Amino acid sequence: MKTLGIFSLLTTFILFSCKKDSFIISPDARVTITADTLKYDTVFVTTGSTYRTFKIINENNQKLRLSSLKLMGGASSFYKMNVDGTPGTEFSNLEINANDSLYVFVQVNVNPNASSLPFIIRDSIQISYNGNNRKVQLEAWGKNAHFFRDKVIAANETWINDLPYVILGSLTINGNQTLAINKGCQIYVHADAPIIVNGTLQVNGLKDTVDRVYFQGDRLDDPYKDFPASWPGIFFLTSSKDNILNYAVIKNAYQAIGLQDPAPNANPKLTLNECVIDNAYDAGIISLNSSARAKNCLISNCGKNVFLVKGGDYQFTHCTVVTYANRFIEHKDPVLVVSNFITINNVPVTANLNALFRNCIFWGQNGLVDNEVVVAKSGNTTFNVNFDYNLWKVQTAPSNITSNQIINNQPPLFDSINASKNYYDFRLKANSPAINKGVNAGVIIDLDGKPRPVGLPDLGCFEKQ
Repeated sequence: MKTLGIFSLLTTFILFSCKKDSFIISPDARVTITADTLKYDTVFVTTGSTYRTFKIINENNQKLRLSSLKLMGGASSFYKMNVDGTPGTEFSNLEINANDSLYVFVQVNVNPNASSLPFIIRDSIQISYNGNNRKVQLEAWGKNAHFFRDKVIAANETWINDLPYVILGSLTINGNQTLAINKGCQIYVHADAPIIVNGTLQVNGLKDTVDRVYFQGDRLDDPYKDFPASWPGIFFLTSSKDNILNYAVIKNAYQAIGLQDPAPNANPKLTLNECVIDNAYDAGIISLNSSARAKNCLISNCGKNVFLVKGGDYQFTHCTVVTYANRFIEHKDPVLVVSNFITINNVPVTANLNALFRNCIFWGQNGLVDNEVVVAKSGNTTFNVNFDYNLWKVQTAPSNITSNQIINNQPPLFDSINASKNYYDFRLKANSPAINKGVNAGVIIDLDGKPRPVGLPDLGCFEKQ
């Protein structure tokens, strides 16, 4: 029996050793790559060369063979690769022991004074194993940018359109301080970098495309450049006041604009003139008992386009608020929600609400929503919600509102929509029911900066010329 026990133990040891020495060939092998992107955010500011690293971890009880590890730009790439101490641009048949890892070092080395360098230098490393191809993106920002990490505006400051602006960590505008952003500025914001406004933000864009001010995520490579929730958003907190955004384009945020509490003075906390808010994952505008004015604004393809709760004071004039379900956004929430309360511990907390929506379009398609406009009331606080000359998609009209000249459930006939190709032109076709159906609201241009009205004004942010 003793001999048999030793034999069994020896057999088990041999089998286990053989398993450890064999290769796993399943495409479902557990492999962790510790980065999907290596970013070199200050490479041209102080030095021409810097390293980043990542690991390829074999989490299996068998060896893993990488059929290929390849720097896609090859020998002409700005990047250099080193795998466990060996330099090269391509490696074949690399073995990683069971429950072991492989280190990959990547260096970018360029001339920091080369004016002809592109703004962003990109490449990628392709990792191939068991029929899988996975990539680690490489992205180095050129020296021709302003880089801010955990930037605090502690005194009035103006940004001009000399270089792009890259925000890392966060951007905070202190109370009673103003950040003015002039026409043409482009602001690229990292995934963990909220813009927090305790003071005042003034955006001075102009109508031409190159003169608008753009806020977007800092991942500009495919497919990430089109992903919603690429950066947190812009948040106007309790002490913030007198914020004015002219011709701003805010896209691909998690919550593009967040407003908290009334303004500390008699002015609206936020004024939006000729702005575009697009592709925000959770909300385009989310407001908690605050105040805003919006004119000629397009709020499109957001999880919740406009979400105004616990009261406040709002005016939306000539705005198009629309969502089409697509591969990024599942349209399951109304494009407009307005209420004078929020519920805390199953108890509604209310505040006064005054809201006017004039010459607007509220529309959604390809989703799960029957009523694109939802208005809810609780308690006996002041409650004035007025819809004047609008087109909306609603099966059950909201109660407790005042309405006048509503076009209900007639498609607005936008110029061109192709959700599969992520293409949206929300200008109006010549036979749109929204043409010449507005009332003069003293607005003399549209989102393109073109004159309105031509005859009676059209509904929405674009005037058919």
